[in-house]
Amino acid sequence: MDTSNYGPDIEGPGERHAAEYVAGKLDEVGISVEVLESRPRRTTLVASWEPEGCDKSIPALLVHGHTDVVPAIADEWSVDPFSGEIKDGCIWGRGAVDMKNFDAVILAVVRDRVRTQRPTRRPMRLVFTADEEAGGSLGSIWLADNHPDLIADCTQAVGEVGGFSLTVEGQRLYLIQTAEKGIAWLKLIAEGTAGHGSMRNDDNAVAELVRVVTALDSHVWPATLHPAQQAFLDNVGETLDIQITSSNVEETLTKLGSIARMVGATMSHTLTPTMLEAGYKANVIPRVATACLDGRYLPGRKEEFLDIVRGYLSEKVRMEFIQEQPGVEAEWGTTLTDAMAASVREFDPTAKLTPYLMSGGTDAKGWAKLGIQCYGFTPLKLPPDFEFISMFHGVDERVPVESVEFCTDVFDRFLDLA
Repeated sequence: MDTSNYGPDIEGPGERHAAEYVAGKLDEVGISVEVLESRPRRTTLVASWEPEGCDKSIPALLVHGHTDVVPAIADEWSVDPFSGEIKDGCIWGRGAVDMKNFDAVILAVVRDRVRTQRPTRRPMRLVFTADEEAGGSLGSIWLADNHPDLIADCTQAVGEVGGFSLTVEGQRLYLIQTAEKGIAWLKLIAEGTAGHGSMRNDDNAVAELVRVVTALDSHVWPATLHPAQQAFLDNVGETLDIQITSSNVEETLTKLGSIARMVGATMSHTLTPTMLEAGYKANVIPRVATACLDGRYLPGRKEEFLDIVRGYLSEKVRMEFIQEQPGVEAEWGTTLTDAMAASVREFDPTAKLTPYLMSGGTDAKGWAKLGIQCYGFTPLKLPPDFEFISMFHGVDERVPVESVEFCTDVFDRFLDLA
C-alpha cells in the first residue's frame, strides 16, 4: 500500500487505505476500533483490547505503529517499492523496516491470541498512527492533544526503533530505545538591503546568512553522554573487553558498522543545514534570505542547545521554529524492560540487552506529552552483516523474513509477561 507522506503541505495518498485494512483485520476477530482523521485521509486508528483473563488492575500497555512511509522513487529500486516482494530471504519494499514490519507483527500476534483464547497479562491499547514521518503533528501529537482519553490509562508504551540485534565480536546485543533526542527544526531569516548585483552592498542578506550558517556548521559540539548512551557504550566496551573513553570512542564506533552513524550522532547535540533559499535573479541582491537547519538536542538540555545557536545569530539574522519537540526519556531496569529481556532470551538464550539513545524521533514524542514511558521494542534477530540502519528511508529497503518471524515469536511471549 502506498502511504507515502510528503509532509504537511503536500497532498499524498494518506493513511486511510492502510487504516481500513487494519480495522478490517481487527474486526474479523471481534476487536472494535475508532477511526479518527486529523485531515481528510490522514487516518489514525485506536483499538481498546481487554481480553477476558487479563489483569485489569494493571494500567493498559500502549502498543503503537505508524502506517505512513517516506516516499520512494521507483526507478532507483531493484523492485517495485510498494510490491512487498519476497526475494533473497527478505521482504522488500518501502516500510519493510520503517515500520510496516511491526504493524504486521502486531496484527499477527493479536489475531492469533484472540483465536486461541490466550489473554495478555494486562489490557492493551493498539494505536496505528498517521504522519509519524513528518513529525506526528497529524498523528500521535494530534491524538494526544485532541483525544487523550483514548490512551489516558496507559503508563507505558512500546513501538519502533529498538529491540534489533547488533553483533559485536560474536555477541548479539539487543538495543532497547529508552531515550530519543529532542527536535528543533529551525529557520534562519536574514534581512538586508535589496539592490543591483553589480554594485557594492554592505547589507547583503545572502552574505550575512551564509556567514551565520557556516559558523553554526563549523561549531564543535562537545561530547555529552546521556545515561542511556553511557550504558550502551559500557555494554559495548564490556563485550569488546575494553574501557571506552573519550579518547577511543570514535575508533570503537567504527567497529559497529552502519549503526556507528546513529550512535555517533547521540554523543552530542547536532545541527545540520538542510535548505537555503534566496533571490529570484542573478543580478538582483534580494532583501531576504532563509536557511533551514535540523537541530537535535540531548534530552533535558534544550536551553543549552538553543543558547549556543542564538550566540551565532546577528542583528540581521533572526531565528524561528519550524518544529520543536522535546527529548524523550524512559527508565531502564523496570518490570517492563525485564519482560523484554526475558522474552528475547527465550528465543536467543545468549542475548544481551542494553538501553540506547536514538538520534531521530518517533511517535513517542506524542505519548510522552501524556506522561507515558516510551520504549523502542521491535525485536529483530538480524544477520551480523545486515546493514539495518541504512535500510531506514533507504533505497531497496528490506528486512529478513526470519527476523520478522523471530519478532513475532518474541512479541507474542512478551505480551504474556509485560
